[in-house]
Amino acid sequence: MESSPVTFLLIWEKLIFPLIRLLCFVSIGLLVANIIESFHWTRKVSVLARPLTRLGHMSNITGASFSMAFVSGVSANTMLSEAYLDQKITKKELILATLFNSLPTYFLHLPTVFFITLSLIHEAAFIYIGITLGAALIRTISIVLISRFILPPSNAESVSEAKPSKAVSKKEIWQKIIKKFKKRLIKILQFTIPIYILIFILHRIGIFRDLESFVASYLSFLPWLTPQSMGIITLHLAAELTAGLAAAGALLVEGSLSVKEVVIALLIGNIISSPVRAIRHQFPYYAGIFKPKLATEMILYSQSFRVGSLIVLTGLYIAFG
Repeated sequence: MESSPVTFLLIWEKLIFPLIRLLCFVSIGLLVANIIESFHWTRKVSVLARPLTRLGHMSNITGASFSMAFVSGVSANTMLSEAYLDQKITKKELILATLFNSLPTYFLHLPTVFFITLSLIHEAAFIYIGITLGAALIRTISIVLISRFILPPSNAESVSEAKPSKAVSKKEIWQKIIKKFKKRLIKILQFTIPIYILIFILHRIGIFRDLESFVASYLSFLPWLTPQSMGIITLHLAAELTAGLAAAGALLVEGSLSVKEVVIALLIGNIISSPVRAIRHQFPYYAGIFKPKLATEMILYSQSFRVGSLIVLTGLYIAFG
């Protein structure tokens, strides 16, 4: 690639600025998690999720992460990572807690997604959002029930916060927070920066585009997908949700597709784009927070659960909608 102002602008807009923004969010999340832990606020923050965490034999840390996920997914995940590294929760609970957070994470993005969807596909938006929300609810309820059978009943009590044995000044607490923050941030940078750059390079040379085209080309066997529906799915894969919504809205206005056909196309586009989207967007910051091997495992569980719940509800909508 030749050096030019256009090239520099591209690298700034697509790589440097998004990477700086990601690292800022991760740093803020790490700092917030350390503050909550150091000042022993976990029990207070976990109040919102306490009925569910008690039913699922989950700890106060998991409950605090669930509550925090309504505000910041990065802070919620960082809190879990810190607890796991400090051996306050097991790997089993770490994975379950990440899946448990799917509902607040969904609500975190819901206002933006809803109003964009409503403006482009009108009445179909209520069905599409309703199905994706239903899938998030199913995932959360399922995780609570699974956790109840997998985690020991005493788990919530065994990891409860312990107060310091002697009085510690706020100055000492802040010194501890800053020291721990710096140590963890260095490790995060070591993984996040090279992985983010690698993902950027793979995207620029067309790996993800080729993968998306390959997936889209093998959907013609589905009998209830019309050629127009395939266009929505392809755009959903190639250019994210907004492009698929714009195409769906145009086809609805023209009367080329019914509301049900539009909703099905968007749901299928959502399902088959999930793995590529997870690699492109989730993996760089997950790998910094949880380390690459664990991040891969957690994304695999998370996306499998997400796709599975969407497939179930999409199938029900196709059959009975």
